[in-house]
Amino acid sequence: MELIDTHTHLDFPDFDADRQALLVESRALGVRRMVVLGVYQDNWQRVWDLVQSDPDLHAALGLHPVYLDDHRPEHLMQLGDWLTRLSGHRQLCAVGEIGLDYFIETLDRERQQALFDAQLQLAADFNLPALIHVRRSHAAVIATLKRFRLKRAGIIHAFAGSREEAREYIKLGFKLGLGGAATWPQALRMHRVLAELPLDSVVLETDSPDMAPAMFPGQRNSPAHLPAICTALAGIMAVSPDRLATFSTANACELFNW
Repeated sequence: MELIDTHTHLDFPDFDADRQALLVESRALGVRRMVVLGVYQDNWQRVWDLVQSDPDLHAALGLHPVYLDDHRPEHLMQLGDWLTRLSGHRQLCAVGEIGLDYFIETLDRERQQALFDAQLQLAADFNLPALIHVRRSHAAVIATLKRFRLKRAGIIHAFAGSREEAREYIKLGFKLGLGGAATWPQALRMHRVLAELPLDSVVLETDSPDMAPAMFPGQRNSPAHLPAICTALAGIMAVSPDRLATFSTANACELFNW
């Protein structure tokens, strides 16, 4: 089973004590490539330094809506400068993590939307996929993506929407990122949606160190958990783990031009 973890935060301090050992362990379990996402201006260099240390790591850079109060107007300009400087580099794979978060009510929605729009424009300008954070904001995200119609689309991270929302994203060319949240027994509505998803529309992810699956409750999540996540999701989707892994890996490779 060969897997790609399309969403990690391996630069976070949670991994400082054992990062290299974890990468070795993950590879031994079949996780061949991992995407590391930037979330605010201060961690872009850390992300880039990490991926430069390993040819099978890839970077996405963006301004995450949850850190809205930390972002400054000049950070958007600096993101454009980073993308310009790294344009065409084999280890720069996307703009992300970007999006809209309506779960945290104190985050100003107009400022979020302006930031999201500006970063989608950067994705379009640099012909990069967008890795998108969506919490309680599917309608607004779908409406925004319909305006931009990105040529290379991207991934809806930690997809937890309805059948109808899944169909809208798929029509726009997006892949749906599936990870630990959907493995929990109480996620019954999500299980019904998963059972109907076409395999060519999904990719696997961990969101390490967050979103631990049901098999590892309360633990730090890591790419080493991806095979167990794949097996659990395959059971819900009524396919073999190898089949889900094959489709997910092929979908990620197609999206990122690997």
